Amino acid sequence: MKYIGLILLAWLSIKNQAGQDLYACKNAKISLFSTAPLEDISAVSNSGTSVYNPATGDLAFSVAIRSFQFPKSLMQEHFNENYMESDKYPRASFKGKIQEAIDITKNGSYPVNVAGELDVHGVKQTRTIPGTVVVNNGTVSMSAEFMVKCVDHKIDIPTLVFKHIAETIKMNVSATYMAVKSN
Repeated sequence: MKYIGLILLAWLSIKNQAGQDLYACKNAKISLFSTAPLEDISAVSNSGTSVYNPATGDLAFSVAIRSFQFPKSLMQEHFNENYMESDKYPRASFKGKIQEAIDITKNGSYPVNVAGELDVHGVKQTRTIPGTVVVNNGTVSMSAEFMVKCVDHKIDIPTLVFKHIAETIKMNVSATYMAVKSN
């Protein structure tokens, strides 16, 4: 886990000008929800990592698939073994750039669009994801809600269980960042 965070930090540091602040989060909350005719499925991970460079708008997220916790252990087992193949594809990630300029020295709520690449189940998709950046007395927080189609990431849902699992999953992401000085 620390290794992935360091990789993200190093990736953005290369793009960062000397002396500027980066913002990092090591406990981003990422939740998923699907509703299907027979059963709703939900899970939460509180161990996503993220790095944000306000000077360039670069943003990166990563989460271990096995970190998602489900209300039922059988759901968690099926999610990891049958659908997400967590041993083969242990992480999901997003690397992109916030399209709007944000003044992190001024309090406010800023609607944004982040264009980049979502990598889930070993399949990369170019996405533009709407979200919100909130600046409050030096604290930077981000949130987003978006949909992921299983078929877009080659996540197979057998027809035998299609009434239990939706073809589209709603994702919610929220992160609160701490400034990290880079030199």
